[in-house]
Amino acid sequence: MANHPIPLETVSVDVPEDALEAFEAAFLTACQTVGFFLDEAAGLWRVEGVKPIGVNEPDLAGGLALASAVTGATPVLRREATEAGGWLARTYEAFPERLVGRRFAVRGTHVDGPKAPNRITLTLDAGLAFGSGEHKSTRGCLVALEEVARRRPRRILDLGTGSGILAMAAARLLKRPVVASDIDPWSVRVARENAALNRVEHLVRAVLADGWRDPAVRGGGRYDLVFANILARPLCLMAKDLAAHLAPGGTAILAGLLAGQARWVLSAHRRQGLRLVRMLPLGGWTTIVVRKGR
Repeated sequence: MANHPIPLETVSVDVPEDALEAFEAAFLTACQTVGFFLDEAAGLWRVEGVKPIGVNEPDLAGGLALASAVTGATPVLRREATEAGGWLARTYEAFPERLVGRRFAVRGTHVDGPKAPNRITLTLDAGLAFGSGEHKSTRGCLVALEEVARRRPRRILDLGTGSGILAMAAARLLKRPVVASDIDPWSVRVARENAALNRVEHLVRAVLADGWRDPAVRGGGRYDLVFANILARPLCLMAKDLAAHLAPGGTAILAGLLAGQARWVLSAHRRQGLRLVRMLPLGGWTTIVVRKGR
């Protein structure tokens, strides 16, 4: 189980949907775990993160200031002391075993009992609290992977790997090596630990890399399958690089998109010659599958 410095605090803001992406990115600069929840009655999204008290304060302040400047939203930042044991207990409660699609089961290390039959079980440390399969974007990617797997992609990249869940799923399902990259050193460490936990460390190579700029991501030829479960704006900015590094017939699974952002992201990739294969809407979020050429 991950060791979290004590004491912890939960920080949160309530923002409209069009500001969610920017404030999620702000919290990710300072918090080890970030979640967001829709208050349907108020029509607002609560963005919530857990961090050690007093740690990463300049990053949090800078990220929030940038998010406010970009969106015009100026939400009140709330802070609440959070006991590590209580936080983990809530995390466990919110992370039961989940069956995803036809092929996958995702469970935390705290879940006992036999594994689901006829499924690939992916086990994650719930104390790390992200990339758990609970989020609709992750689930959409796993469902899309089941279909893309029929094409037997050989070279695979998970861009912005986070917990490594998508890289591990591809490695387990396809028995292929996967490059799992992230710009955050902590995420890279977590992905490596999860790969070892799931006995695919020989297939999943987690690397610290700044997207397509890094030789670890660019090198070695074009990819047959790319996961990019990140945010709408960086997806649009990277569309040209993604298209350039996809092999002919290669597929990209794009996620982290609110339903209202899907057409914007799809248009950016269509301009680079990629064609739509499928859109998977799920609970207010959309996963897009695009392909290069045939």
